[in-house]
Formats: sequence, C-alpha cells, structure tokens
Amino acid sequence: MFDLVLISANARFKPMSGGRYTLERERDLSKGAGKKGLGIVVHDVHTGRTRATSTLSGGETFMAALALALGLSDVVESVNGGVHLNTIFIDEGFGTLDTETLDQALQTLQDIVGESRAVGLISHVDIVQQAIPHGFQISKTASGSHIHQRLA
Repeated sequence: MFDLVLISANARFKPMSGGRYTLERERDLSKGAGKKGLGIVVHDVHTGRTRATSTLSGGETFMAALALALGLSDVVESVNGGVHLNTIFIDEGFGTLDTETLDQALQTLQDIVGESRAVGLISHVDIVQQAIPHGFQISKTASGSHIHQRLA
C-alpha cells in the first residue's frame, strides 16, 4: 500500500519539481538493500543519487508533503471504490516557498480543483490570498473575531 502511495505521490511531485525529484522507499543497506519500513528518501535526477528528505529546502519539503497527501488521497479513492475524497485543506507552508515554487504549488492546487475537488487553503501570505478567487478573511479585534467573505 505504501508503495502505491509513493507511485501516486510521484505522479504529482515529479512535475511540481520540474522533473528533478522522485520519492522512494528507504532501503536497508545492512540487509541486502531490502525495503525498510516507511522511511522515504528522495532521488535527485541532477546528481543521480538518493538523499535524505531532510536535505530538501523548505519549498521542496512543502511540495513533497503536498504530493504525499494527494497520493494518499488518490490511493484511498482507488482502493475504496465508492469513496471520493472531494475536499482537502492545507494549513500554511506557503510562506516557505519562493515565487516560482509558490506558482507551481498554486497551479497544482488549481489542477486539483479542475478534478472536481474543493481545496481549502489557510494562509496569511498575501499572494496566496490574491490567487484564490473566493474565500473568507478572519480579522481579530478587541471585540472578537470577524469573518469577511471575499468574492471574485
């Protein structure tokens, strides 16, 4: 099941990373290079080597996490035929992205919406708020929080 999630995640992560990265199951080199639990490493096409996911930048880590979440969603849907996960929520992480990576992440999320899914984003990053046509803005005041609806 884990390998299916990685395959599905890579279908998202590879394009998001411009073809540079794929996620792989960590191998246990002490036991003949067999599969080792649920550890993940990243294969970097530029170097031709795998490396620890902890070496990814903040933006790359965000994309990997997004790809894994989407991959898990895809596998749950495919294994449980009648289940359709039509809404996902993403809470932050956008502040760690450079402009190009942010554009790629937002395009990926837009593509998901095109697949008949709703995507909820929670973000304080202005450019993300501007890129989302419909939403709510929550403002804290001394008298309590207030919700303002934004329409495109």
